[in-house]
Amino acid sequence: MRIAIHQPQYMPWAGYFHKMAQVDLFVFLDDAQFEKNDWQHRNRIRNPKGWQWLSMPTTYRFPQKINEVMIDRTAKWREKHLKTLDMCYSRAPYYREYRHELVRYYALRTESIAELNMQSAAMIARLIGIAVPFERTSPLSIQSSATERLIEVCRRFGAQTYLAGAGGKNYMDISLFEKAGIAVEFQRFSCPRYGQCWAESDADFIPDLSALDLLFNCGPKSLDVLMNRNPAD
Repeated sequence: MRIAIHQPQYMPWAGYFHKMAQVDLFVFLDDAQFEKNDWQHRNRIRNPKGWQWLSMPTTYRFPQKINEVMIDRTAKWREKHLKTLDMCYSRAPYYREYRHELVRYYALRTESIAELNMQSAAMIARLIGIAVPFERTSPLSIQSSATERLIEVCRRFGAQTYLAGAGGKNYMDISLFEKAGIAVEFQRFSCPRYGQCWAESDADFIPDLSALDLLFNCGPKSLDVLMNRNPAD
């Protein structure tokens, strides 16, 4: 079994799903430390002038884990995000086709950041055409950290291969994986170029936005574009 392990992010970027499409199991590291300036409560979308943040307001207090962080109930962020997406993507070829999915997502009443992030990833994966099972680490109650934690997750799910992000080379101790008998592969991903709403030329293309941008612009061809496949093949 080949697995990937990643913190749950809000409306994740295309590379997140490129990794997801290559594994037999995708595990959400939902009990990792919450990082308020990271991607766990925000992501970027395209607008006429460039890009902007979609950010969920939180009640985070250090040192809460991702699955302990709640949404700020006083903020009407759901309505704001849907309105912002309407304004930014009304011209995108496939936005109207998928808008009802956004309406359904923003109707979720949970206030858990982790749950909302996992639901956003599951929604986008389904619409792109990625059918992979999901698990989460919090029920496992693993006490180790860093590389040892990743190895233990792999063991719990019976994985023989761990697909890591390219940045994993900077912090993972590969020798520990070797001792555990688990192979490590590193993701190779460069955001593909596609026809992007508001981009008047190739020079205007903005890479690494939320995968919503890919979906709204490429529709049923999104997975082929993401995996750099010729849709005609």
